[in-house]
Amino acid sequence: MLNIHNLSVSFSGEYLFEDVAFRISAGDRVGLVGKNGAGKSTMLKLLSKEMEPDSGGIAFEKDLTIGFLRQDIDFTPGRTVLQEAYQAFEEIKKVENELERVNIELTERTDYETESYGLLIEKLSDLTHRFELIGGYNYVGNTERVLLGLGFKREDFHNLTETFSGGWRMRIELAKLLLQDNDVLLLDEPTNHLDIESIIWLESFLKTYPGAVVIISHDKMFLDNVTNRTIEISLGKTYDFNKPYSQYLIAREELREIQLASQKNQAKKIEETEKLIERFRYKASKAAMAQSLIKRLDKVERIEVDEDDNAVMNISFPVSIEPGRVVLEIDSVTKSFGDKTIFKDISLLVERGSKIAFVGQNGQGKSTLIKAIIDEFEYSGSIKVGHNVQIGYFAQNQADYLDGEKTILDTMLDAATDGNRVKVRDMLGSFLFRGEDVEKKVKVLSGGERNRLALCKMLLSPINVLLMDEPTNHLDIKSKNVLKRALESFKGTLVLVSHDRDFLQGLTDFVYEFKDQKIKEYLGDINYFLEQRNVENMREIEKKTVDDKSKSQKTNNKQKKKVVTLSYEDQKKQKTLQNRISKIESDIAALEKDIAKDDAILAKDYHKMIADTDFFTKYEKKKQKLDSLLLDWERLQEELS
Repeated sequence: MLNIHNLSVSFSGEYLFEDVAFRISAGDRVGLVGKNGAGKSTMLKLLSKEMEPDSGGIAFEKDLTIGFLRQDIDFTPGRTVLQEAYQAFEEIKKVENELERVNIELTERTDYETESYGLLIEKLSDLTHRFELIGGYNYVGNTERVLLGLGFKREDFHNLTETFSGGWRMRIELAKLLLQDNDVLLLDEPTNHLDIESIIWLESFLKTYPGAVVIISHDKMFLDNVTNRTIEISLGKTYDFNKPYSQYLIAREELREIQLASQKNQAKKIEETEKLIERFRYKASKAAMAQSLIKRLDKVERIEVDEDDNAVMNISFPVSIEPGRVVLEIDSVTKSFGDKTIFKDISLLVERGSKIAFVGQNGQGKSTLIKAIIDEFEYSGSIKVGHNVQIGYFAQNQADYLDGEKTILDTMLDAATDGNRVKVRDMLGSFLFRGEDVEKKVKVLSGGERNRLALCKMLLSPINVLLMDEPTNHLDIKSKNVLKRALESFKGTLVLVSHDRDFLQGLTDFVYEFKDQKIKEYLGDINYFLEQRNVENMREIEKKTVDDKSKSQKTNNKQKKKVVTLSYEDQKKQKTLQNRISKIESDIAALEKDIAKDDAILAKDYHKMIADTDFFTKYEKKKQKLDSLLLDWERLQEELS
């Protein structure tokens, strides 16, 4: 389908990639990976014929159709969601309009016996046949199916596209591409603005897509579930493996280890040969042998080890000043947009040093609550910010607030103060903007590079509370890992919105699930949350059907903790109870483990241990203590419920 041969692209005299070659065939589902700025989006622009390479070429099959989902989308104003989606059916709409015109003309004419009327009837027949042949009777249903799968509701279909956020407009563009039935789909980070339910739907769609798909994504789970091949762009080269991402990483490391071992063996042989040459070089009887060895050595092709781009950000989030014990006090907050209530009577107490994750489907109010905290719009209820609290806010579309016409350096200098202006270049260097890179304009940066710049700019302000809404969007996998380590080391308070389980794992102490206009608290990290919901991963939570809702409700009624619509005093009391329960649960687990060890000793050597009165006294005390703890646990659970 596509044959890429010796492709090279350079910017400002430096090669982005050079002499790369690979082939894409029908059925290939390629994950195109690499660091931010490695050239992934540029490669998609080349494959879509949107730009030309400096050298080399791409051979396309005849009549090949290509659909390209870009990161930057621009719609014609005045169209509804359905009208914009229908742009995918250019020929169908053209034939449909002609059919409508012919039908109107037929109803207005009365010259039934004339030749021109007969020709009009024939034209109607031809148009009707053509309309059926190109799927005219199915396109409306197909469009609705795809829009619903991508998270739209039927009431959204007739709203204007300009009333939707950038993420939802991206879904409309994605719907158009999926409806066009192209031979090749080029998707640049399609999951960035999708909730998990929509990601699952997209995975299912792409698995059965008959053409070829090339995907840029930093979502490891998505890549593993969809792709059957991985191409990495690194330091101007491509590495191609017929494996999904996780398997590719293993294969890539194994290849590097083989190369290192081979290089080491070769170096040893070369060293031995050079010693022989040196020994024989000045002996007349051995001179011919020395020359022969020199010629043989010159012909040896040196084994090279693939370089790895290990440059990563160096981030830290220093705490400005220590705030009071309570940093946020949210009491009975309700937010509605028109007739739609996003959440109702939300109450939440955030204490200094807490690490909190907001999870749940899109549209349940996670980002809305964070925006309410920074007073971005009006709401009912009360949100109090604690003493000495200095909030750093990273929006989901933070990079969009950057001025594309400014350089990287000017962006930072304009936001700096007299106190930190001298540190700007060092800060940019920590975020991998070094040397002449700082003179680049923001508009030429990749999505991940813009996110890095936005993070760097945020650090110019004093911070002791971080509110972060999907900060990993556009970041490459290595950058995600660096950001996670920085947040783990952050001594302040963190509130984080994310759908990325790998990123959330071990990062937070509390998880709040947003669902049905309420929130529910889980005391633990994302793994504890998943265990409590009795599912393997977040995807299964968000794809639960209406059928099992009533079943889960019965269980939840027994186990549900009253964590919403509580006063400040009640929340303090409840948190104390929950902490006591957690401590008792830990003690119970430790005692059960200890008793199990004693049971094993008894089973192994019962006759010897039965004579040890001290052993049995301690053994009985442990069992009595366990019974007492279990009674305390039951009492506290009743008090909590």
